[in-house]
Amino acid sequence: MTHKGLFITFEGPDGSGKTTQIQRLAEELEHRHRPYLLTREPGGTKIGDKIRTIILNPDHAELADKTEILLYAASRSQHVTEKIVPAVEEGKIVLCDRFVDASIAYQGYGLGESIDTVKQINAFATNGLTPDRTYLIDVSPETGRSRMKGRSGEPEEGVTRAANDLDRIEMRALAYHQRVREGFHAIYAEHKSRICLINGEQDHDHVFHDIVDDFFRLLD
Repeated sequence: MTHKGLFITFEGPDGSGKTTQIQRLAEELEHRHRPYLLTREPGGTKIGDKIRTIILNPDHAELADKTEILLYAASRSQHVTEKIVPAVEEGKIVLCDRFVDASIAYQGYGLGESIDTVKQINAFATNGLTPDRTYLIDVSPETGRSRMKGRSGEPEEGVTRAANDLDRIEMRALAYHQRVREGFHAIYAEHKSRICLINGEQDHDHVFHDIVDDFFRLLD
């Protein structure tokens, strides 16, 4: 049986647990023998990963806001062309950790740059590609910050980590992350038919149940 490809994205404030959940969904697809691609942004390609190290490195404090927008879009353009579109055309389910919604929330609402400009830049970068479904895992900035500080693990290659292991974006003030969360809520209000809002304050198993319940209805 041939399955059609799908493009699924996961979004949420830092510390929302989206990376854990997207990995769990990938494992579920593996168990069900469904072809999939698990990928992330910024990155997902050799070129994109190099851009990722520039964006997230805390040593790059001088990085201008507009440069940040363009770097994310450059990484995304390569990602869409090289990985996402070919995988969907092959009939795979693409699971992507962040996409355009993140740029609107983080660079538009978070940094106060023009929402329309961020949308236009990313429409050009992606040729207007839109996810079939987006799982927005919502947590408060306080919860997110607490979870991030409790994380452990090795720093990414090429990304210099601060003592508390936060990257350049994660290190920003709580007020910034509050604006990001408000941005995600505004995006959800505009795209309720595409975005499934998940309460990320629940334990991980309840979050995963909510995602899987919607996802496999989507596949039917």
